[in-house]
Amino acid sequence: MDGLLQILPIIIMFVAMWFFLIRPAQKRQKATAQMQNSLKRGDRVVTIGGLHGEIDAIEDTSVYILVDGNTRLKFERQAIGRVVTEQ
Repeated sequence: MDGLLQILPIIIMFVAMWFFLIRPAQKRQKATAQMQNSLKRGDRVVTIGGLHGEIDAIEDTSVYILVDGNTRLKFERQAIGRVVTEQ
């Protein structure tokens, strides 16, 4: 019984860390992967490096982005940070 009482604070601390750190990070990672897998031609995107452009073509692991209407750059799909929704 005394051994369990000594370990209980460590268990509580691990559970709290899971709820406040690990679980939200997993949710963000899952949402980002879903967004990257649902990219389509014509989407306006921002890369993780801050480059704004429009998706011109998509391959299995790569995305081609038009930057200024005629400059076409190739990026890895994981380099897409977010899709821009203009209102």
